[in-house]
Amino acid sequence: MHTRETSMPFQPDTPDLPHDAPLREDVSRIGAMVGQMLAEQRGEAFFEKVEAVRTTAIRRRREDEPVALLDRALSGMQAEEAEALARAFATYFQAVNIAERVHRIRRRRDYQRSDSHPQPESLLDVLTRLKAQGVTAAELVDWLGRLHVEPVFTAHPTEAVRRSLLEKEQAIVRSLVDNFDPTRTPQERKEDDDRIFMALSSGWQTAEASPVQPTVQDEHHHVGFYLANPIYRIVPALYEQLADALQQVYGIAVPMPRLLSFATWVGGDMDGNPNVGADTIAASLASQRAHVIEHYEEDVAGLARLLSQTEGRVAVSPELLARLEDYRERFPEAAKKIRPRHADMPYRTLLTLIGARLEATHEDDHPEGYTSVDELAGDLELIAHSLIDHHGLHAGAYAVQRLVRRVRTFGLHLARLDVRQDSQVHDDALAALQGDADWGQRSPAERVEKLHPFASGEQALAPVEEENAQRMRSVFQALGTARRRYGAEAIGLYIISMARTAADVLAVLALARHGGLAVEGEPVPLDVAPLFETVDDLKNAPATLRALLADPVYRTHLASRGDRQWVMLGYSDSGKDGGTLASRWGLQRAQVELLDIAHEAGIQLAFFHGRGGSASRGGGRMTPALMSSPRGSVAGVLRVTEQGEVIHRKYGIRALALRNLEQTVGAVLRASLRPREVESREDIWRERMHVLSATSRKHYRAFVDREGFVEYFRAATPIDVIERMTLGSRPSRRRSMRGVQDLRAIPWVFSWTQCRSILTGWYGLGTALEHGAAEFGEAALVEMARDWSFFSNMLDDVEMVLAKCDLAIAEAFSTLAGELHAPFFALIREEFARTCHWVLRLKGSDELLQDSPRLAQSIRLRNPYVDPMSVLQIDLLRRWRASDRGDEALLRALVACVNGVSQGLQNTG
Repeated sequence: MHTRETSMPFQPDTPDLPHDAPLREDVSRIGAMVGQMLAEQRGEAFFEKVEAVRTTAIRRRREDEPVALLDRALSGMQAEEAEALARAFATYFQAVNIAERVHRIRRRRDYQRSDSHPQPESLLDVLTRLKAQGVTAAELVDWLGRLHVEPVFTAHPTEAVRRSLLEKEQAIVRSLVDNFDPTRTPQERKEDDDRIFMALSSGWQTAEASPVQPTVQDEHHHVGFYLANPIYRIVPALYEQLADALQQVYGIAVPMPRLLSFATWVGGDMDGNPNVGADTIAASLASQRAHVIEHYEEDVAGLARLLSQTEGRVAVSPELLARLEDYRERFPEAAKKIRPRHADMPYRTLLTLIGARLEATHEDDHPEGYTSVDELAGDLELIAHSLIDHHGLHAGAYAVQRLVRRVRTFGLHLARLDVRQDSQVHDDALAALQGDADWGQRSPAERVEKLHPFASGEQALAPVEEENAQRMRSVFQALGTARRRYGAEAIGLYIISMARTAADVLAVLALARHGGLAVEGEPVPLDVAPLFETVDDLKNAPATLRALLADPVYRTHLASRGDRQWVMLGYSDSGKDGGTLASRWGLQRAQVELLDIAHEAGIQLAFFHGRGGSASRGGGRMTPALMSSPRGSVAGVLRVTEQGEVIHRKYGIRALALRNLEQTVGAVLRASLRPREVESREDIWRERMHVLSATSRKHYRAFVDREGFVEYFRAATPIDVIERMTLGSRPSRRRSMRGVQDLRAIPWVFSWTQCRSILTGWYGLGTALEHGAAEFGEAALVEMARDWSFFSNMLDDVEMVLAKCDLAIAEAFSTLAGELHAPFFALIREEFARTCHWVLRLKGSDELLQDSPRLAQSIRLRNPYVDPMSVLQIDLLRRWRASDRGDEALLRALVACVNGVSQGLQNTG
């Protein structure tokens, strides 16, 4: 294979940044291959068309030409050609995204080779910082015992790429990483290029997603790809890096407690999804168990091949020999199959029999299967200890210890399964069970009183034939069966969407007892987490928690759960409800007030952060987010959702999955051991934030509540395309679209991102800052931006969103709304300019991202290549809607444009 000279070079218009030369080489190399592939697959004429559009887009940006310049080049294109053109640009972005991720691996290795200073946010860097801040070894070890990080993979696949395409991407990554080796021969490098070209070509011939709506099982396989592959493999390395850092910084070696676990919503998130229920709960848990046991079987077989130590050459512990004899008797058929030549290899023989017991564990009721993770870990630890005690530390003990780390992390369930349901569904079921049609309209106090005997187990609800009540009963029956079958660790939190009162939490306990989850006379074995989502819910959350903790029935339940109360915070719906500033401040304030209430009540409060991928939904860098959170809100525990394209970006490549987990654990350590200092000015800053938040929310709500807004939104964004895309198993709306409140947060943010205004990440902020400057003085806001990490982090995130916006493209989309365009877009333009003005003034900058040159350059380089897909999308939208949305060829081209813009901006919802 040879590459053509002409290609999409993505060359910078600004001076090159240090250390980026290898990245530019990779981008140029893969870009040339993409060009070669396009010419081969679609012909020279198509490739020349792509090149012409590309050069026009670059000229338009450099010379500040109007969008019409691109529109003339793209309008009226045949649907099939438009789809291919969009896919071509998307393919380039896929290649660039891969190259950038591989460059992160290269930079990490550069740091690891350097003795000068550790990589920022690495565990070595974090421990070095903590020691400099006065953290002693004893204090650090004590906190490690309390540390727990649990990423939660949700059923929100805004980027549900086919597994076959994910595997092709990994092939490209491996080939690029192999090229780090300077000793590779020209022939080996050619073979690398051939593998990349093959992956690009076969990827081009594969549809990005299935044309049919994905099922819950499809979503499960998608998330399982990350859990059972990159993540499963890299977990031991995280512990090893922490152990190395402890040795280097503190000179200590200590037994490492479990720091990590994983959870998922796939198969358990019933909120608004009629496809999820008792059957998907059972199926997801069974599938996860099968996957993790298969991985253990593979690893155990590998250890059996490795540990060939023979009796007479080395001693083994008496305990291991006793376990071996026990297993010979318990698994006689497997024992018979062991080759006679291996009879003097005790480790290999025992591991073979452990494999037999794992095989038995696939059957839920097999009497010889493992019934707990402790049994399996105990067998492996017995082998590790025997090896260590008999000079085998470097003869296989490390490999055994790595598997022990995996077993302790993933158990016999792979990931805990959370369950989520809307409080209204619980009320509907209770109304049927009690024969009380007015149940949902009764006061919270009346409902609490009536729920007490059912929640405590004093009385039982009688089964009824009503469908929703039966469905809820079967859900808790499934949870009870799963708990007995897979162990308590397999079940995560039960999350109540739209939780507003103590009655909403007691309702879950009553329904759980009705479903048989609790043994008679015993407490309900379930952590129940109210989810506070809207700005008003966050404001009222302290009163809800106070009432809940004052309830004697619930306090009895909470005592059985170790007096730890989980609360989930909703970043997505609060942002959709009140805009980014009101959402952020509502979340910050709620945490402070909830922590005070928990402290007064003498219980531990743990937060579950429902963050999305975009800044509009709580996305962003973990370290600044945690370091700017309220003091005491982390306390060693981080539970956070991972959604959409974030899963792929963070966990799709092993080295980056390890880096992400390392940064997360390090951030939790820093925020727990040395949270930000107490600041005497914070009281007055909070008072100002109340004013800024209220002003921002008022301005945001005036926009989304303005007459004609729903019609404008549906015309000026591609929401109608997104609703038709096969992104997930649940509907994009909760009910008929009466207003913004009825649209789910992900398509809401996705739509505004696609039209390049991304107003969900900034609208209302400019007006609030302008009002604040008039009321408090600009110097007061500058002080907050300089000295208050909460405020400065928020401004940084908004600045990044503003830099990704393109108001010229957004205006072109807006014209699709006809007469509604002028009044609505005038408001958008004015608020955008106002927000940019005040963000720059408060940060003391002349241009956006002045302090982040690498990110600024990346956005500048990407924009000319995103523009053609945006402009093409506008033309296609106009034509598709003119066909009464019935032209499937145009729809396919539109979907290709949506996917391409997402690849270019690296954001969906």
